[in-house]
Amino acid sequence: MNDLTPARLRELKREATVRPYDLAAQLGLSEAALVEADLGLGVVRIDPAPGRLIPAITELGEVMALTRNASCVIEKIGTYNDFHDGEHAAMTLDREIDLRMFPRHWVHAYAVETAGEKGVRRSVQVFDAAGDAIHKVHLREASDLAAWDALRRDLALSDQQGLSTFQPRAEPEGARIAEDRAEMLRKEWVQMTDTHQFNTLVRRLKMNRLGAYRVAGEPLARQLAVGTVPILLEWLLAEGHQVMLFIGNAGCIEIHSGPIRSLKPMGPWLNVLDDRFNLHLRADHIAEVWLVDKPTRRGPAISVEAFDGMGNLIFQCFGMREEKGGNPKAWATMTADLPGLGAA
Repeated sequence: MNDLTPARLRELKREATVRPYDLAAQLGLSEAALVEADLGLGVVRIDPAPGRLIPAITELGEVMALTRNASCVIEKIGTYNDFHDGEHAAMTLDREIDLRMFPRHWVHAYAVETAGEKGVRRSVQVFDAAGDAIHKVHLREASDLAAWDALRRDLALSDQQGLSTFQPRAEPEGARIAEDRAEMLRKEWVQMTDTHQFNTLVRRLKMNRLGAYRVAGEPLARQLAVGTVPILLEWLLAEGHQVMLFIGNAGCIEIHSGPIRSLKPMGPWLNVLDDRFNLHLRADHIAEVWLVDKPTRRGPAISVEAFDGMGNLIFQCFGMREEKGGNPKAWATMTADLPGLGAA
């Protein structure tokens, strides 16, 4: 839209009653384009490389970390600690802020200050080449503002005026299936000793996660009823079971380890609103749910995984290991009782 100048976008943002993610979708723009409308007016373009950015975020102290995909949002309060950089993958291993980052998708980043009714809101926002959000960090009352000023100063890029050219968004891959490799998939699947071997296996066989589940079938992968997810969350709440929830996108995965202590459905949304952990899940986006069993040296890694109608992964939920406070036997029993596809 030629009339969507930065000045016009700023006006639309002031008038908006929806979140930036939804406003960008309504306008047919990337979310990063909305952010760039305020370059020089509270927004600073910064170095997106995790190797520089995450250590600076660590200095902020307590913050809220947010990662999302089109169907699910996870928010965790804590401090970025124990950062491990890497060319292809990086991570933080804090008990609360537990992230897996894939630097090639960290293309655009901004330090954002926005005036609001309750004062100035401050955040770091990272986007991919298409301008879709990868990860956000929201400062809190206890955050270190001197460290924030240092981040804005030290990571600022030289160009603070030119608008970015965003790439077309990649088309959803859907389920990649290679039926002729089904027996090889099943044979090598049961020989795995670590869950991380799974992605290597399916790539080598020219499949992807969802395609492999469809090909492998039971007992390795059992398709569940679409309505299974609310049942799962209600059970976790009632039993206080310790799990690991993985929510993310191509550039960042954020992990919650522990129980859930609240569950508040609202329209199509399933909401967990715990003190330092929030989850917002669009139940109406769920098109397929799979119960997956992968062998490891420590025993089976059993997960419940949800996908949308285009084959995109929404979330994964694993039972925690016993030494971490989980109950693998109870998790295995409960998930085995989840309703299969076609169940009422």
